[in-house]
This record gives sequence, C-alpha cells and structure tokens, in this order.
Amino acid sequence: MNIKPLADRVLVLPAPAEEKIGGIIIPDTAKEKPLHGKIVAAGNGTKDEEMILKEGDEVLYGKYAGTEIELEGEKYLIMRQSDVLAIIQK
Repeated sequence: MNIKPLADRVLVLPAPAEEKIGGIIIPDTAKEKPLHGKIVAAGNGTKDEEMILKEGDEVLYGKYAGTEIELEGEKYLIMRQSDVLAIIQK
C-alpha cells in the first residue's frame, strides 16, 4: 500500500456486502453499505488527539462516514478517527 493517511485519518477496507439472505440473491442496487471494515493504514494523530486506531483493527463506522476512493481496483473509505464508532474485539 502506498498511501499514508495524514493526521487523524484512517484508510478502511469495507467488509463485503452480503450476497445472499436465506437463499435469495440480492442485486447490487439493493445491497446495504457495510458498516464495518478493517483498517489498512492510519495517520499519526494530531497534537490534540492521539491516534488510538492501528493497522489491522476491525472497526464499526457510521452509515455516511468517510469518503470513498478506489486504489488498484479496490474500494476503500478514508475517514477521521472520530468517525469510527467502535473497535470489534474477537
């Protein structure tokens, strides 16, 4: 990966949307945006806010959080650390 987010931003790889629900195939237009993903890069934080998130963290984020970008054929979201709602602990 050749992108390094600045300040308090993170680069998130969204989890894939569900293809089937109980045997019914969902068309692309009806799929809901996933609300969780994996952090693939993180900035260093700011002088006022320490970066808590790190590469590899599974996170939950808001429905309209972040800006969608496409890199090497893959779709990512770049968002501020404050847009992340929670870290998923397994």
